[in-house]
Amino acid sequence: YKEKFHLDKPGVIQYFSWLKSILKLDWGYSFTYKAPVIKVITLHAFNTLILSLSTIVFSWLFVFPLGIICVRYKERFIDKTITFFSYIFISFPTFLLAIFLLYLATFIDFLPLGGMRSLNFDELSKIGKIFDILKHLIIPTLVLSLGSIAYLVRILRANLFEVLSSPFMNALKARGLPKRKILFHALKNSLNPMITIFGYQLSGLLSGAALTEIICSWPGLGQVMLGAVRSQDLYLVMASVFIGGLLLILGNLVADILLAWVDPRIRYERF
Repeated sequence: YKEKFHLDKPGVIQYFSWLKSILKLDWGYSFTYKAPVIKVITLHAFNTLILSLSTIVFSWLFVFPLGIICVRYKERFIDKTITFFSYIFISFPTFLLAIFLLYLATFIDFLPLGGMRSLNFDELSKIGKIFDILKHLIIPTLVLSLGSIAYLVRILRANLFEVLSSPFMNALKARGLPKRKILFHALKNSLNPMITIFGYQLSGLLSGAALTEIICSWPGLGQVMLGAVRSQDLYLVMASVFIGGLLLILGNLVADILLAWVDPRIRYERF
């Protein structure tokens, strides 16, 4: 193995040898799993993708309604309540929230205590299997979503207040437009920073859930990468870093495309 993967040569030669292999779509060999790295990642990446996508969907479903409610009822009880809980969940450690929710699950028979599937998963029907996976998704999705929702609501709330106080919004109010239409225009003009954050969330699809996966026993890339670092599985660690870099580029590209589509003031042209 040392000769085959050039592990007996200096680090610089090893690195360029790895780059050459990457261009040939050869990601190396996992010495822990005794299998090609691409096979190990493929087996676990789908599970992480399910968790990450469910977190993004769940988060963004709540962000805009909560942000609009805060603006609609500014400085009232409901606005102060949402703001208070936003501060709580922003500062609450993710791993501690996961442990707390798993503890609560011991008192609720419906919620599983970890993993992705029940012991009788193979005996269930297709619909039963889907509901079983969804049931196991509840706790890790909540753990990852609550902090994200709190952070995004704070940003959206601040952006909406800033846009609503701008001169052109005062002009819309002076023209007698209904509050609903004014709020719609304000929301549309507050989307730019939210789209940028959405792009960064896409870049963390396969890596942002690692700690939660480990605590909740979710069989994703988080546990695989932890084991790879502990066992010094070189090519498996390098592959995870490489995927993270690709997703960062892809996330920023998606954000740029969405910004140009949403905001007509942004155009990517040559000078």
